Amino acid sequence: MDLQAHHVSLLVFLASAPGSYLVTLVLCCGHTVAHRYVLKSTGNYLLQVLVGLSSLANVGSLAKDLLAFAEGGDGKLKSSTVASPTYKLRTTVLQAPYGDLTTCMELAKVADLLAFVLPANSFYSSDSSSPIDDFGSQCLSVFRAVGLPSTAVFIRDLPADNKSRQELKKAATSFLSAELPEDCKFYLADTKDDLHKFMWHFKEQHLSSPHWRSQRPYVMSEQVSINPDENTGLCTLLVSGYLRVHNLSVNQLVHVSGAGDFQLGQIDVLKDPCPLSERKSSDVMETEDNGIQIVNTFVPDPSSQEPLLVENVPDPLAGEQTWPTEEDMEEANINNKQRKLVKRKLPQGTSEYQAAWIVDDTDDEDNDSDNDNQAGSGMVIDEQGHSDQGSDGSDIDAVSHFTEKFDGETIGDSEMADEENLTKDQIEAEIKKIKEANADDEEFPDEVETPLDVPAKKRFAKYRGLKSFRTSSWDPKESLPSDYARIFAFDNFTRTQKHVLAKMAELDGGAKDCAQMGSYVRLYVKNVPTDIASKLCHPSRRVPVVVSGLFQHESKMSVLHFSIKKHDSYEAPIKSKEPLIFNVGFRQFTARPLFSSDNINCNKHKMERFLHHGRFSVASVYAPISFPPLPLIVLKNRDGEQPAIAAIGSLKSVDPDRIILKKIVLTGYPQRVSKLKAIMRYMFHNPDDVKWFKPVELWTKHGRRGRIKETVGTHGAMKCIFNSSIQQHDTVCMSLYKRAYPKWPEQLYHA
Repeated sequence: MDLQAHHVSLLVFLASAPGSYLVTLVLCCGHTVAHRYVLKSTGNYLLQVLVGLSSLANVGSLAKDLLAFAEGGDGKLKSSTVASPTYKLRTTVLQAPYGDLTTCMELAKVADLLAFVLPANSFYSSDSSSPIDDFGSQCLSVFRAVGLPSTAVFIRDLPADNKSRQELKKAATSFLSAELPEDCKFYLADTKDDLHKFMWHFKEQHLSSPHWRSQRPYVMSEQVSINPDENTGLCTLLVSGYLRVHNLSVNQLVHVSGAGDFQLGQIDVLKDPCPLSERKSSDVMETEDNGIQIVNTFVPDPSSQEPLLVENVPDPLAGEQTWPTEEDMEEANINNKQRKLVKRKLPQGTSEYQAAWIVDDTDDEDNDSDNDNQAGSGMVIDEQGHSDQGSDGSDIDAVSHFTEKFDGETIGDSEMADEENLTKDQIEAEIKKIKEANADDEEFPDEVETPLDVPAKKRFAKYRGLKSFRTSSWDPKESLPSDYARIFAFDNFTRTQKHVLAKMAELDGGAKDCAQMGSYVRLYVKNVPTDIASKLCHPSRRVPVVVSGLFQHESKMSVLHFSIKKHDSYEAPIKSKEPLIFNVGFRQFTARPLFSSDNINCNKHKMERFLHHGRFSVASVYAPISFPPLPLIVLKNRDGEQPAIAAIGSLKSVDPDRIILKKIVLTGYPQRVSKLKAIMRYMFHNPDDVKWFKPVELWTKHGRRGRIKETVGTHGAMKCIFNSSIQQHDTVCMSLYKRAYPKWPEQLYHA
């Protein structure tokens, strides 16, 4: 791998003796860290932490100093990995490029120690009052969200006198202590004595790591090569490196960062190319073939190897109906006898399930008594806590008297006649004029206009009304899109997660087909597209290839839900279903999320058209299954620039049955008002639409509730009755809902 000198982050891998304990150090260009998911290292290992600092100035020289000091040689380094018999450490140094946020983030994911370098001259700079620039602040924000490993700060380019050196160290500590974890240490890092003190302090510390990373085995590449197959366009990717955290089974699926999920063709356990023994050969890592010996080899067992399933293969005949059995017929007859035979006026083609949303309206057109509401229509006229009123019949008589008076008024006068004769352009102009007079767009963002040339029952055919958003039922299996035939779901996700974690524990217990944690291995990742593998092996690539083990089921597509918050530095709007880059643990993929609210006391969630500043929402995507906890970093591509941090968050759940409802609001305006009743116009434009949506409850912006009584005229005007007196300048609304789904990604992984 080509390790370039202008990188800004430094990774150092440390390990002791056989069964070695490997430690990684990343040095970044001096910035802070928040949001820490930390888990102390486990086991009886003596973890020695080498704290390296990445400076904005002379980072390459600092990397060379650290490697040369650890090796104890003449400074002529032949590799980025050295062994230190004196300190019992194995050290690898990498540098992440300043200005490349994505690379810094990928290196931080595998770092055991994240060290921030501050040059002393940054405290005297007149350009800024802070030694941390904008890019550094972005790095810290991302590292907090990903989860911090152990951290440290190195101060470089210090003056010669000891007093000034200590003052600068105090200044750096004062400035950064509030931004970094409490256990973060500050070190001077100019001389050999400074580095020697750091090494011995490091031995006494215990490493911490993000919890999500401590659950999965992974290998960060020391060497990468490919064995192409010209006939298929695929190849075998060979990745060599130290196996971290857990044992890895050859029957297990793996994820290659930037490429996707694959099966293993073989695992070779190799002789450690960088042993801690002083008798090691000096040219042991010069080439792959010379000096590297195979200690053990694991080959997958076809009967127990986990299959690479990404999408479910839908059966086009799965929805076909079979002829009912005699038991089915008998059960149906019993249900029909028990069902109450109530005649209901339902729209043509309405199913029994859809009829659950339609309120029974037994009012005859000849009988306009509001007492029929109590006879089973389900429409509560008064929801203000006055359910006991009218028990003596006085209120009902008053409403009936008002109804007779209102119905006796002439509705075919000159005003209504003029309304019937308006042209389409005149109606649109009139609606625009009324909307401008009643403009509340920011308060009611879900308002939509009913088209004049398309029937509302056709335009909004997929929508339905809900009596109560919280308590009304909605079948999560009803009318699912075709993409749902391609995904997988769990009967009990929590139980499945416990099961797969138990299987991982069994591998650590000493399974026969497993490479042991801490060993130097060569992974044969098979059936990788040659063009993607070539990009991973390109000398200009500055990010090491990371191969991580997957839990059972983690290659399968499903619907994932993330708790997400817009990043403070991102000002542009983020719209639902626009392409974004999701970084979830070691995975990075493209997704088109659907944003929604998170209702704790409800199984239905309202869709949000945009991701809003300052509060958490839920982002739902089609993506490979993952088991929480996992951090989320959302990036947005920009033309000719580095991707910007758009949002941060974490994995919430995997649940295809989560119901997300898109809400629209149809509006109408009073034409004539008389106490509880009014003639409304411009919500619909033909009588058929009024009849179709008649069962849906109405509400007004001034807090009234009501329902449609009947149509008026031929242009969609309607007579409505409300639970309280309505005003002429009020706006009448009707809420309609349909279930919304995320967009299937056009291309999931990009190398």
